[in-house]
Amino acid sequence: MKDRAVTPAVQATGNDGQMIWSVVQDDLKHEFGEDTYKSWISKLECTGFNANSVNFYVPTRFIRDWVRTHYEKKILKSWQKHNSSIKKISIVINKPKKSSPISAAEPSNKSYQAVSVEEERGEFFQASLDGRYRFDTFIAGPSNEFAYAAARAVSETKKVQPGSNPLFLYGGVGLGKTHLMHAIAWHIKETNPKRKVVYISAEKFMYQFIKALRTNEMMKFKEIYRSADVLMVDDIQFICGKNSTQEEFFHTLNTLIDNNRQIVISGDRSPSDLENMEDRIKSRLGWGLVADIHNTTYELRLGILQSKVELMDIDVPKEVLEFLAYKIASNVRELEGALNKVIAHTNLTKKVITLANTQDILRDLLRSNERNITIEEVQKKVAERYNLKVSDMYSSKRSRNIARPRQIAMYLSKSLTSHSLAEIGKKFGGKDHTTVMHAVKKVEGLLKDNKEVSEEVRLLMKVMQC
Repeated sequence: MKDRAVTPAVQATGNDGQMIWSVVQDDLKHEFGEDTYKSWISKLECTGFNANSVNFYVPTRFIRDWVRTHYEKKILKSWQKHNSSIKKISIVINKPKKSSPISAAEPSNKSYQAVSVEEERGEFFQASLDGRYRFDTFIAGPSNEFAYAAARAVSETKKVQPGSNPLFLYGGVGLGKTHLMHAIAWHIKETNPKRKVVYISAEKFMYQFIKALRTNEMMKFKEIYRSADVLMVDDIQFICGKNSTQEEFFHTLNTLIDNNRQIVISGDRSPSDLENMEDRIKSRLGWGLVADIHNTTYELRLGILQSKVELMDIDVPKEVLEFLAYKIASNVRELEGALNKVIAHTNLTKKVITLANTQDILRDLLRSNERNITIEEVQKKVAERYNLKVSDMYSSKRSRNIARPRQIAMYLSKSLTSHSLAEIGKKFGGKDHTTVMHAVKKVEGLLKDNKEVSEEVRLLMKVMQC
């Protein structure tokens, strides 16, 4: 990164600390890019300075650990360019008060009335957005950071920017599309409350359109949607094949775009892949910014769970969170639902949350999410990790550098596959089930007493689920 000139005022000390932080943020944004900056560095709140250190707050442990690992040295180096007396950075967690946690089981009381979309006594009325779904509760990672950055950009821009209208977010069920849609609406209403935001699902748009036709209220219908400053339509795939609804939707899009009004759409696939959708609509939707949300990574799922339990102020063992992040890879909604179920069950039964009762509570869900990992796959990954030949996994060699990885491979085969001990033994050179049982117990003991082995096994678990 090319060094920038710093004004004498910024180079000062004491009360000019906030000025230095402002310049440091600019440096970091320039070095890492807007997306990374918004996802991580912008979460830092500078809280104080002294002669040789700077203090920061972050909202969750996950963000703190991530920033410490990836950006702390860069922050310190950048700060020292402007004030060489600073020798260290301190990052601590600013936990929410216990009296008002925001949890999935108990929605926040904070809400605002977005023009709607639902119906009561034949009239349109205003409906609340979910208080949990804000940008500061959205965990960004490689699978969703572009969609997150695009959503933030749209929400923070007072005027529609060329190339970002419409914003089209797409991805599978439970990956965060609705969360981002709500977050956009929240941010707009809180920073620019005079803008009229209309948020609706495509299915309800269709029902309202049909009712307006039936009751001769089309002028009222058009006024609601075509007068919006920001129109947000969720799950656009629901109007595929609905010709009359598509006709009205197309004209609504044209009117809003011609009047330089922002449109945000979500769907389960890209605009070009929407079957039974008119080509002219697909073309319109594809003109703007299209951002997809991929399946989550293990690290992102673990981060979501860690952030959630911190906000709920509930003590959940690390091994339970890692187990859930590993086992439930389908979508975030199911992942959070599983955590809620475990918490609710243990609260009702007055039990402590453990890995054993988590497995018991979720046995049906875990069975449906079981990934078909093979013993051969385990052997290959372990061999690669320890720089061995796959044949060493089922050889009779007993040297420590081979025996220990082989025991770990047996343990993982028992943990990650449905094969019996005898079946596993056969795959490891015809060994009997007692040898496999001994290996499993040996590794279980090492997991408790040997940090190095514990980390190795945890890493291999992550690799196996990718």
